[in-house]
Amino acid sequence: MIALAPAEVRAIRPAAARVPGGRFRMGAADGRPDESPVHEVEVSPFHLALTPVTRAQYAPFLAEADTPEPPWWSHPAFAHPGQPLVGVTWFEAAAFAQWLGAAVGGRWRLPTEAEWERAARGGLESAPTAWGAALPGGEVPSGRLEGPWLVGRGTPNGYGLFDMTTVVHEWCLDWYADRYYEVSPGTDPRGPDEGERRSSRGGSWRHHVRWSSPAARSSLPPASRYADYGFRVLREDG
Repeated sequence: MIALAPAEVRAIRPAAARVPGGRFRMGAADGRPDESPVHEVEVSPFHLALTPVTRAQYAPFLAEADTPEPPWWSHPAFAHPGQPLVGVTWFEAAAFAQWLGAAVGGRWRLPTEAEWERAARGGLESAPTAWGAALPGGEVPSGRLEGPWLVGRGTPNGYGLFDMTTVVHEWCLDWYADRYYEVSPGTDPRGPDEGERRSSRGGSWRHHVRWSSPAARSSLPPASRYADYGFRVLREDG
């Protein structure tokens, strides 16, 4: 364990919601080809951070770890402590999760695609958004943006999670394969054994359409850095 004062632990420990285990239909028949086939998946219960990791939560990691500041760290449009952290590679996101476990206790990591989609759906089987038939009013800001909006400003989904499918793309644990759903195991799938790109989920403050469906998939090489790529962390149960 990393020696931190109780106040420091409270400041960096993410608030998390319990996502119940169970079966759900993963994918979308009317989405992109990599979202098919729709298939039943069972996941174990877990806790997922209520929001993407913020700058405030990432700052102590920067101070202690041998990790460079990500791009945009010093840019005024990305400087608010409550904004989602962006510009990190997959490797840095995974390293933060490991550091977090040592700092506050528990087994923290990135969520798998299956866990992320289970959480994003909020208990709804096949709704087009994380909230049901439509986005709540004001969920996504309109007009020109210079940077991401603050996390937690909108409406939680059915599992109490904020910002699912909106403000940033979120790195996932898995390697990405466009036809993985054809061979995916039915219980706690973790993606292919190897690959060239890591999976990600969610929308983007930079896009014209700033939200995505819970089933929408994306991916990047793991060393990539983008101004709309962040992550949230999962705590394993048990």
